[in-house]
Amino acid sequence: MSVVTLKTPEATATASGAGMDRAVTTKRLPLRTRIVIGATAATVFAIGAVWLVANSAGSQTVEAANLSIATVRRGTFDDFVPLRARVTPSVTVFLDAVEGGRIERVLVEDGVQVTPGQPLAVLSNATLQLDVIAREADVSQQLNNLRSQELALQRSRLDNRRSLGEVDWQMRKAERQLDRDSRLAAGGWVSGRALKDSQAEADYLAERRKITAETLVTEERLQASQLAQLRAAATGLTANLRLARASLDALTIRAPVAGQLSGFAPQVGQSLNRGERLGQVDSTGRNKLVADIDEFYLGRVRTGQRAAVEWDGKRWPLTVAKIYPQVKGGTFTADLTFDGPEPATLQRGQSLAPKLTLGDPVPATLVANGAFYQDSAGAYAFVLARDGTTAEKRPIRLGRRNPDSIEVIGGLVPGDRVITSAYTGFADKTRLKLSGDTK
Repeated sequence: MSVVTLKTPEATATASGAGMDRAVTTKRLPLRTRIVIGATAATVFAIGAVWLVANSAGSQTVEAANLSIATVRRGTFDDFVPLRARVTPSVTVFLDAVEGGRIERVLVEDGVQVTPGQPLAVLSNATLQLDVIAREADVSQQLNNLRSQELALQRSRLDNRRSLGEVDWQMRKAERQLDRDSRLAAGGWVSGRALKDSQAEADYLAERRKITAETLVTEERLQASQLAQLRAAATGLTANLRLARASLDALTIRAPVAGQLSGFAPQVGQSLNRGERLGQVDSTGRNKLVADIDEFYLGRVRTGQRAAVEWDGKRWPLTVAKIYPQVKGGTFTADLTFDGPEPATLQRGQSLAPKLTLGDPVPATLVANGAFYQDSAGAYAFVLARDGTTAEKRPIRLGRRNPDSIEVIGGLVPGDRVITSAYTGFADKTRLKLSGDTK
């Protein structure tokens, strides 16, 4: 800063008495003072610039009319989850072609009620029929061979017993002759040589009887084992013969259980491969609900939990019967069964909206459910200031949730106003400036 002193020239007229000279001189501030003042101004300017840049990087102005704002409150938390479920028969038995072939006749139409074993369609398969005939002939020949072997064993057993009987008869005859010769020899009527011959004959037959008996016992044991093997082989061949004939019977498609036939649309002349699906038989009168549940609830859903569905103005209780924990597309599947009678007007494939109860109602601090939960994963929220012109990002802890509200565990108190709409576009900011009315 400079001070300027003005210098007035001399007046020529002295008669007026106003002519008076005044000298004005210019003064400058000291150089050091000017440097201090300049440095201070530059520092203030730099601090202001940094503050403006920092605020512009961590904050953003948004239109309040585009936001959803909810007030944190105390209330009762109802721990349930709404579901979308479809009506499915409780029991479904698939109908597959056991043997391949060409469809010759279709005996029933799709949608009819069938009984167990009822013929549905007839197939033909010339190759299978010839194969079965060849197998029958082969099995019959093998059975005949087994029966021949069994007859030979039985004949051998009879021959051995006949031989033993003959030896016994000859031995008794020799013993009687020896007894007779012994009495006659005592009276001198028979020579000693004849007596010795009778004794030798009796001893020989006794030894022969012993050997024959041992042979019979051994052969009986072996023959019993062989007969058992032959009979087992015959049983197996007979079973194979039944299977061969059953494969022919499988050319007639039959209903496996009683129920309603669905998805059954074979055409005469159509060729089927073995195992090809023809349709299914659904149980009648008993249905279940198959629900797809968000994977968020996978750890909280258990078999036996209660549910209910509103239909025809009535509430129908349900129970979780089975859980399929495999997650596909962010959801897992569960089966829900009716606790008692089910609505009579239910149709297969129909969609219902049951509610699954996860826990009892409890008092809690609540905030409205919204899209912010997906963007923040429940870790933070933008909380409005009291004047409603700004919102600060605040770390929070959230617990259970239902479609209406979320349980607050920490970071929020009743009365706080929270932005519950999506945080898309400003999730990385720490402060929001709200334009417009926030009430």
